[in-house]
Amino acid sequence: MFVKLSDQVWVSAQITVDDVAQAAAQGIALIVNNRPEDESADQTPGAAIAAAAADAGLAYVAIPVGQGGFSEPQVAALGKALDEAKGPILAYCRSGTRSTLLWSLAQASRGLAPDAIAAQAANAGYDISPVRALVDMLAARAG
Repeated sequence: MFVKLSDQVWVSAQITVDDVAQAAAQGIALIVNNRPEDESADQTPGAAIAAAAADAGLAYVAIPVGQGGFSEPQVAALGKALDEAKGPILAYCRSGTRSTLLWSLAQASRGLAPDAIAAQAANAGYDISPVRALVDMLAARAG
């Protein structure tokens, strides 16, 4: 269910409270929620995931990404989470795509090569073409 993007980051579609225990068992240290609350009726509330994470000894942060797209504060927040995590991260959204795209932007803002970012995402089954121009711009600015 969890898809590996890098040695540090895994992504997933919407998780449940039960999935938090699986994440803990796999060594995840931080759960990043990229879904806005009440995006769909079948979504587990972020507060329930946060409570389950706390019970399992995992850190939790919400960086919601709505249909309006990505913002610089969201990219910075994920970059900070990547820097401060005490171990592997699991980021989730409805399908894993927004989490992957946000990860791509955060990696580019740190100066990673866009082609390498795209290849890692593709190896995990995700296409970053919706944000590729922004990835290129952020990487150029960071470099």
